[in-house]
Amino acid sequence: MKKHLLAVVLGTSSFISAGAVAADVSFPHLETTGVGEVIAQPDMAVFSVEVTETRPTAKEAKQAVDKAVTAFNERLKKAGVERNDIESANIRLNPQYHYPKDQKPELTGYRASRNVTVTVKKLENLNTYLDGALGDGINGINNIQLKVSNEAEFAEQARLAAIKDAQAKAKSLAAGFGEKIDGVWKINYQPSMVRPVMMRAMAMDSGANTEASYQDSQITIRDRVEVVFRLEE
Repeated sequence: MKKHLLAVVLGTSSFISAGAVAADVSFPHLETTGVGEVIAQPDMAVFSVEVTETRPTAKEAKQAVDKAVTAFNERLKKAGVERNDIESANIRLNPQYHYPKDQKPELTGYRASRNVTVTVKKLENLNTYLDGALGDGINGINNIQLKVSNEAEFAEQARLAAIKDAQAKAKSLAAGFGEKIDGVWKINYQPSMVRPVMMRAMAMDSGANTEASYQDSQITIRDRVEVVFRLEE
């Protein structure tokens, strides 16, 4: 006797329904969503700092900002940071006004600011670079991203784990319904984004506790795959 069409969907409502993957399949099948997860310890970082200065004239404001950025860049180079790991943004210059009641605005000066983004390939040096930034006149740390240098390797591990998870779920489901898997019919896959660990305010205060928090942080790398399996008829 010919088997009736059997479709089993295993997934979550937060993603596109796996049923859409094989909506027109006319043979017995089941669909699973495999999920893989790998925990990695960061070994590098990218941080962004900013210097903002207000002076009576635009020239003085620019010179004050450029002086701080130049000093910081030189410090990084002496510490062994490669030039292509330092990115200095263009200056932003804005006039500043005082607004007396019922009077015309009064120009009080100019505010200049610049950002510098640094890639730190040795995480143990991060605190040293941040301390140097503050010492050179940098007066703002915008954000710190902790990353892993061998990201592709961990992403591959998460992908393989997702594949195995999809296979294990399919085998379990088929056996539970008294069916047998007859190969893979379709795979729907979109690579997941690896999200770095974001750290902010704590970077403003250096010290042993802050440095330990960098070293103890973990990055979770996830991946998923949707698979349509054919069932034996």
